[in-house]
Amino acid sequence: MNTPKDTPRHQGLRNQLVQILIQKGIKDENVLKALGKVPRHLFMDSALESHAYEDKAFPIAAEQTISQPYTVAFQTELLSIKKGNKILEIGTGSGYQSAVLIEMGALVYTIERQNELYKLAKIALPKLGYRPKRVKFGDGYLGCEEFAPYDGIIVTAGAPLVPKPLLNQLKVGGRLVIPVGENIQMMTLFERVSEKEFTKIELGEFRFVPLLKDKL
Repeated sequence: MNTPKDTPRHQGLRNQLVQILIQKGIKDENVLKALGKVPRHLFMDSALESHAYEDKAFPIAAEQTISQPYTVAFQTELLSIKKGNKILEIGTGSGYQSAVLIEMGALVYTIERQNELYKLAKIALPKLGYRPKRVKFGDGYLGCEEFAPYDGIIVTAGAPLVPKPLLNQLKVGGRLVIPVGENIQMMTLFERVSEKEFTKIELGEFRFVPLLKDKL
């Protein structure tokens, strides 16, 4: 993580990225504003800084990736976030998705199972002015029961099956956005319509690193 430095040049590159996202179909003004403000280059290795505002995924520590901005925008838009919503993020990674959610006014609880990434994000997010309600080291399959229920849950890794604890931790009316599948995932939106009922919509194929479980 390099020393926080955000310049007018970076802002110009973010503005260009926002235009690309609009062309790709992102419509939520709050999502676009958030991606136009969060300094993605500060969540990446400084060697990749010149590529930070390309619409591509890049490697980060622990053999993980920082998601493509379009994927971040697409998943975030599906959550239909309102200011003050309580959002659980599974897979903190670099902290970039957390920052976007916080920029939108969400109260963010985030879980990371890679100890190296957990430690980096716990330091980096507050340093950049983004303060999640909780950054937790743990198994994302289990969710975070102690702060449930949530208005929204976002999973930033591919899960072969939908973890039941995540469905259980949604509020009625809440949304779970999760990529489901093995090598290629189907972006899936679940909405809790009652205590026992969920609607499910599949929204196209994406490619994510796998959501790991069991031993930490």
